[in-house]
Amino acid sequence: MSRVAKNPIQLPNGVEVTLGDMITVKGPLGSLSQKASSSVKVAVDSGAVTFAPADDSIQANAMSGTMRALINNMVTGVSKGFEKKLNLVGVGYRAQAQGENLNLSLGFSHPVVHKMPAGVKAETPSQTEILVKGIDRQKVGQVAADIRGYRPPEPYKGKGVRYADEVVVLKETKKK
Repeated sequence: MSRVAKNPIQLPNGVEVTLGDMITVKGPLGSLSQKASSSVKVAVDSGAVTFAPADDSIQANAMSGTMRALINNMVTGVSKGFEKKLNLVGVGYRAQAQGENLNLSLGFSHPVVHKMPAGVKAETPSQTEILVKGIDRQKVGQVAADIRGYRPPEPYKGKGVRYADEVVVLKETKKK
């Protein structure tokens, strides 16, 4: 059995899990759903969710660990939420959140307007910081990657959009 799937998920107060064709997790921040895999047995008992492969196949073993990780992310999302922090490095690079749009000035001849998908919000505590928040970990990570993709950090001066914990290794310029 998968080492990940052996650990049950403890449900925090206010979070409930509904099983069926779709596994639904409801909590104080919202509700998330995930299609249940037929090769994994999911059970909810006494405030914990347990996972086990339905048969002895390698695929069922792998899916049990995957389902456990996905459901754990859903439980964390509806109870605490997820957040990614981005920094803008460069002269004149700035960001401004306006409703469901994020306006970015990234050194192009035009401003870049990024429309936020449903369930994901962007905040700008300062002009060079962006906080992407939401309950779905996959959406938050994808939106942060899309914003970074407009101007990834370049290797000579380090200018661009980078994750807060990202380390950019700078190259040395050519010498004559």
